[in-house]
Amino acid sequence: MVGEEQKEDSPQWFKVAITDGRKYKKPWLLSSIQSHCSVPFTPIDFHYVGLRAQFFISDASIASALKDVSDKILDDNSQKISIVVSPTIVPNCERNKLKPEKMEQLKVAMKKRYLASHQALDLQSFRFDPILVDHGIDMILNRKSCMDAALTIIEEDFPELLSLNLRNNKLYRLDSLSNIVEMAPKLQILNLSKNELKSAWELDKIKGLNLKELWLKGNPLCRNYSNNSTYVSTLLELFPKLTRLDGLELFSTLSCGNGKKKLPVCKGSVYGSDTLKSLIWQFLTEYYYIYDHGDRHVLLNTYHDNACFSLTVPFNSDDGVLGSLNLYSKSSRNMIKIKDSVPRTQLLKYTKTEIVDFLSALPKTQHDLSSFVVDTCVQTENMFYFSVNGQFKEVETSYLPHNCDFTRIFILNRTSNSSLCIVNDQLFVKDIRFDEPKTDLLIGHIIL
Repeated sequence: MVGEEQKEDSPQWFKVAITDGRKYKKPWLLSSIQSHCSVPFTPIDFHYVGLRAQFFISDASIASALKDVSDKILDDNSQKISIVVSPTIVPNCERNKLKPEKMEQLKVAMKKRYLASHQALDLQSFRFDPILVDHGIDMILNRKSCMDAALTIIEEDFPELLSLNLRNNKLYRLDSLSNIVEMAPKLQILNLSKNELKSAWELDKIKGLNLKELWLKGNPLCRNYSNNSTYVSTLLELFPKLTRLDGLELFSTLSCGNGKKKLPVCKGSVYGSDTLKSLIWQFLTEYYYIYDHGDRHVLLNTYHDNACFSLTVPFNSDDGVLGSLNLYSKSSRNMIKIKDSVPRTQLLKYTKTEIVDFLSALPKTQHDLSSFVVDTCVQTENMFYFSVNGQFKEVETSYLPHNCDFTRIFILNRTSNSSLCIVNDQLFVKDIRFDEPKTDLLIGHIIL
């Protein structure tokens, strides 16, 4: 399935990239850009890439007008939003568009799978639909062009859609599905089971949906969680109206006297205010993007000159625990196992140079931001004290791959130029497979 090649008289294409655009929701971002742009425009293929947001347009006058918008938009923290416009080739979403005759057959196949009485659409194993096979249409929904075509029909023909079944379609990313937030805004039930989703981070791309029921079992991401509570809390953070997950009620109903009471599942993060939430998440997103994907020495400017850092793991290197966590264990300041105050002090990392050098020597990682649970402990005008719990996996390691739980406590100070710097950093790391009594998990240093 390949669309027609670009003709010589076809329009010139431009890519519009918004620096740090991932921090902003799509509706607000596009609305803000449009309100400042002197020419109306229709963005094509809006999506996020790393920390950026980007889309395409096919008109030189619009491209020129969008260049003028750069740095004219301020967010809630008075930060300027930069926009970079550059010429590009025809984007894949346009080059691989289905031809009209194939779109008609796709529409016929989808209408046969739509149950009007329940406003439900069943696209399970859609590639093998007899209508599509008979007409030679290879509808692989993990291809952006295919998902875009399906969402276009949903928007036009099933605008009241409440339930969508995408089971068993080999979906490994949800970038293309992100547009469903606008195209099927009433969707309440989504079945993504038996796909190839490896991280709950993918679900962040559709968190604008007001889902009440979600199915994920059969995806690799389900193996990332050591317990059901963490799994549920992660998804409730993304979809707070969720009441059923993988076919099970999220609230246990227990008899109490003559009546019944529902016990809610822990919902995780506490921030104190939306402003503080935005500030903390901006910090965490930027910090862990560099930590996972870049040169960690770039984090040098994130720390105060006299910052302090400590690391704790719940075992010693001679406990027989194999793998790269032994690299952490050698610098562990576990205060249950290290009784002498001298090594306790020596294991602290002082100054930003010593801290960043130490972090740079640790194994490469990939943190799952969607697993993060944040608790704000103390907030003043110029100081923030919060903890973040979550999971990460090690990459490019010679040891057997495994996932780890971590807790990190940050104390940040606001500098004279209103940026944030770390003055105190505590890291606790635990292999998910490792099981040890909680009395051995004591960590601690607070130096203000």
